[in-house]
Amino acid sequence: MIRVPFVFLVDAEGKKVGEIETAQALEMAREAGLDLVEIVPKAKPPVCKIIDWGKYQYQQAKKKQDSAKKKNKVVVKGVRFRPTTGENDLAFKLKQAEKFLKKGARLKVEIILRGREKAFQEASKQKLQDFVDKIEIPVRIEQPIQKQFNGWNILLSPKK
Repeated sequence: MIRVPFVFLVDAEGKKVGEIETAQALEMAREAGLDLVEIVPKAKPPVCKIIDWGKYQYQQAKKKQDSAKKKNKVVVKGVRFRPTTGENDLAFKLKQAEKFLKKGARLKVEIILRGREKAFQEASKQKLQDFVDKIEIPVRIEQPIQKQFNGWNILLSPKK
């Protein structure tokens, strides 16, 4: 499948052979019982290596899996309450919020307004701010308090 007349060859032991004809490189790979694989096709001339193709594919898949494992997954947890939520319920939700932040998750705190509660926008916004101020874990505000169609919300994350 290699269509260029010359390639830069690296042998099975990793030694640089140099620039040789493609046909000669294919012959060397056949003699070794391995495959000629184009490693860097955009180079001039393309870099080819004599390797076991199945083993090469396996190593590439392993690298991809390892990089996916190391990727940091972002989790967003949420706490919702209403302006009429009682103090004990707010204390429970505060504990939940702190638990989520301790685990390293981002936290979306929402205050939901329904019906006549929408007339008291500033009071509900202040209640949300008071809730955030009560959180004892150091937090970073990722999104400040924003107005939504049915209330207010804020996005927090733990400080590192």
